[in-house]
Amino acid sequence: MSGRDRRALVLYLHSSSGRYGADRQLELLVGGLDPDRYRPIVALPAGELADRLRAAGTEVMERAPAAIRRGVGSPRGLAALTAALARDAAALTTLIRRRQITLVHSNTSVLLGGAAAAGLARVPHVWHVREIYSRFVRIWPAYRRLLLTAAALPCVSEATAAQFGGDRRARVIYDGLAIDAHRAPRKQARSALGLDADAPVVAVLGRISDWKGQDLLVRALAEPALRDRGAIGLLAGEAWPGAQVRRDRVVSLARELGVGDRLRLSGFVDDVDTVYGAADVVAVPSTAPDPLPNAAIEAAAAGCAVVAADHGGLPEILSDGCTGRLFGPGDAGALARIVRELLDDDSQRRRLGAAAAADVRGRFAAARHLEQIQSLYDAVRA
Repeated sequence: MSGRDRRALVLYLHSSSGRYGADRQLELLVGGLDPDRYRPIVALPAGELADRLRAAGTEVMERAPAAIRRGVGSPRGLAALTAALARDAAALTTLIRRRQITLVHSNTSVLLGGAAAAGLARVPHVWHVREIYSRFVRIWPAYRRLLLTAAALPCVSEATAAQFGGDRRARVIYDGLAIDAHRAPRKQARSALGLDADAPVVAVLGRISDWKGQDLLVRALAEPALRDRGAIGLLAGEAWPGAQVRRDRVVSLARELGVGDRLRLSGFVDDVDTVYGAADVVAVPSTAPDPLPNAAIEAAAAGCAVVAADHGGLPEILSDGCTGRLFGPGDAGALARIVRELLDDDSQRRRLGAAAAADVRGRFAAARHLEQIQSLYDAVRA
């Protein structure tokens, strides 16, 4: 058997194939494994991420995983999930045994098949917790017990780990900086996005959802502080496939509040440096606790002035007044006032951006993240 064959084989399970936070983290992880220690196989749906991983030389299996989605609480949704879980567990168990996989890593805690298959095949299961379940209080006690069957629960923030009440299996491993983020030249960036060269711009990056706060930015645009300044809101991201209604609601709200002419939707922008360069301020206005939004880490690393909701993992990324600004969750007026203050104070924007870049590039370094994950693998396999 060759040295390559003796490397521990890790099966990664992932629920999507896009270019957002958890997708980027998976790409960072499988592409950064120590080649003398671990070798990846990735199972995920077909799409852009699957193509990118395959092009980089990673073994990829395209499959739709059993995962908790909206609507699972209905009788029909529960029946569909149960059937998908049975199929997923059987197929993955066969794969683990046939390929002699030594560890299963579910890259998000909404995935179910990995736990069942790892248990049947008697290999360690690492369940990555990238979610805060504060909006799902009815199911959380039972789901928490299920998650605690894993050998380890790497949690992306202290706020995420707190859900497990100090259980030793839940340990904080911050995400790594998945891209080398910078700000493109302002004039070039504004031109690329069709933005006026002199307009004040505040950007929100990420999936358009019912809790990421795009609607809160729209409400802030209608507040006097930003209305009188003529501020433009830039939304860089798309809704989940099949959830286009969320985007439509944001557009409808903007029209209702009379700010439709000051809202720009760019769709997904792969070159985020362009968004960072075009924006005077980047907002992360999540209305529910956000575990550890990569948008905040990347914008801070690029040297942007970042304004974020003061809950979830965001206070672990930004220190109010030192490396960013925090505001009360859901408070559109406070968001508008802070953004207006920053728009009017170029020196404060530069100071916050420089301090944020210096701080997060160290604390969220990719190499640090990769070594912590692989040390975790070493421990659960011992």
